[in-house]
Parts: sequence; C-alpha cells; structure tokens
Amino acid sequence: MRTLRSVVRGCGSYLPPRMVSNAELEGLVDTSDEWIVQRTGIRARHIAGEGETTSTLGIAAARAALADAGLTADDIDLVVCATSTPDHTFPSTATMIQAGLGMHHGAAFDVQAVCTGFVYAISVADKFIRAGEARRALVVGAETFSRILDWEDRTTCVLFGDGAGAVVLEAQEGEGTSADRGVLAAKLRSDGRYREKLYVDGGPGSTKTTGHLRMEGREVFRFAVGMVTDVVEAVFEATGTSADELSWFVPHQANKRIIDASADKLGIAREKVVITVDRHGNTSAASIPLALDAAVKDGRVKKGDLVMIEAIGGGFTWGAALIRW
Repeated sequence: MRTLRSVVRGCGSYLPPRMVSNAELEGLVDTSDEWIVQRTGIRARHIAGEGETTSTLGIAAARAALADAGLTADDIDLVVCATSTPDHTFPSTATMIQAGLGMHHGAAFDVQAVCTGFVYAISVADKFIRAGEARRALVVGAETFSRILDWEDRTTCVLFGDGAGAVVLEAQEGEGTSADRGVLAAKLRSDGRYREKLYVDGGPGSTKTTGHLRMEGREVFRFAVGMVTDVVEAVFEATGTSADELSWFVPHQANKRIIDASADKLGIAREKVVITVDRHGNTSAASIPLALDAAVKDGRVKKGDLVMIEAIGGGFTWGAALIRW
C-alpha cells in the first residue's frame, strides 16, 4: 500500500566558535581532564558567545540544512524547533528562526522534551507530512545550555555545551514497507514522576527566574540505560526490523558510558554507533542532529542506510525513531 513518507532531504549543523577544553575547566572547578574523559568521554564543548542565542544558532544550522537540500526558506511549510533554552518565554524560538530565514508563510512552533526534543520534533513533523498538512518541514534542535548551568557545580558544568543541528524533511511516496526511504516509525514516552532526577530549579511560573540545571547523575545513568530499551524495541517491532539490520545507531550524545551500555543492552554492534560527544559535550536537543550531520558529512551515513535515533531527557522523556536515509 503506497503511503507518504518523510524523507530526509538535507541536514546541517552549527557550533559556536568558542571551544572550552577540559583543561580550561580545571581552572574553574575541582576537576581534571582525566576524570571528565574517564567518566563521560567528553574532551571539549562549545559555548555561545556575546550576541549568540538559541535562535541564532538554530538559524545557522537551518541555513546549512537548506543549502545541503538545495532548497530555500520559500520551499518550507513548517518549522519545528526542539529546545529547552528558548531566547524568550515567548514568542517561540521557531518563529524567530522562521523570521531569521526570511520566511513569512507556513507555521512555526517549539517542542520541549529536553534531550529527547529532537526525536519528539521529528515525530511531530512526520505526522504533519503524513497527514498532508506540510510538504516540507525544517526540524531544528538548538540549545544554549551554558546559560542555565551553575558554573560552580562540577557535577554538571563539565557535561553540557551549546550548538544546533537541523534536517529538512520532504514528503515522498513509498510502498509502505521498511524498504521505503524516510521516517519509518517513532515511539515516544514520558513519566513525570522522575522530575527531580534532572530538572531546572526555576521558571517564570514558579520562581520567576531562569534557574539552574540540577541532576542526580547516578540515577540518570541508571534510568537512561534501562528506559531506552522499550522504545527502541517497539520501533523494531513496528517496522519488522532488528538490531542486526541497522546501518547506524545515533543516540543522544550525553555520556559515552551511557551510549556504550545502551548499545550493548540492545545488541547493537559498537562499530555501528555514531559518537560525537567528545567534541561538543551534551547539547541536549541539538546532540542528535549534530551527530547525524557529522556522520553524513564524513561519509558514514549514506542514502539507503537504516538509522536509529534515540534519546532520554529530563522529566523523564524518552523516544526513538527509525529512518531510512
């Protein structure tokens, strides 16, 4: 049965010029390069500079994705931005990206699911395309987590960075099988009982402040490895595929130990895992599109490859999507 699919037409990314090494952080908090690398795999992160915001990062990534797709903003019907660090409480960062691209038509809105945000945004955009409500969608993950970090908290400030990534999805007809190109299936979950494991201790509706990120690292590690299994296996079941058929596994880039443990638990060979966390740290909703763009640009991810994206974020939220590139 023929069906509409959301096919990836192009991808792009952007990292702020300022790179902060582990050695530089040794001068701020009681930590060391050896400790950070051993515990997380992170060697550096990028920090947004003066005048840079989540939307400016997102605009740069969006322009790169459009150029890669050979399209312009006039060709886009929908902008979905995944972020937990918007420029303003409102309007949405997506509308600011829309304006920055010179796009005066269509719709734009944000999705907030923390580190799972890009998976959620891909799923939402896919629904619009499959319903015939959009022909092409720009899906952006953009964050400036450096703005919500407590730079005296060594357990969190060494983990996060800023950046943005984007993909252009386009409606194309498929045969309705797992051999089709495009988003084949997505599964999303959340459980609000775990809020205090990973959260920001502020907000306009509570403290009237931005607040800082707070995390129980060991608990997050335990849940991250345990929770991803159900959504990934649900996606395999929905598409009639298996870990053996995957070309690439592109998980949320939070911590190399979490990535390795998750891949092992799912039976995914480590040589199929795309890892970029060493270069930019945890960039929350931006991490998956950053990793995708890196793997496409260096020639690993190719047309026809079967790619699984997966993430878990504060709340907790978690999700996975299978894409035939």
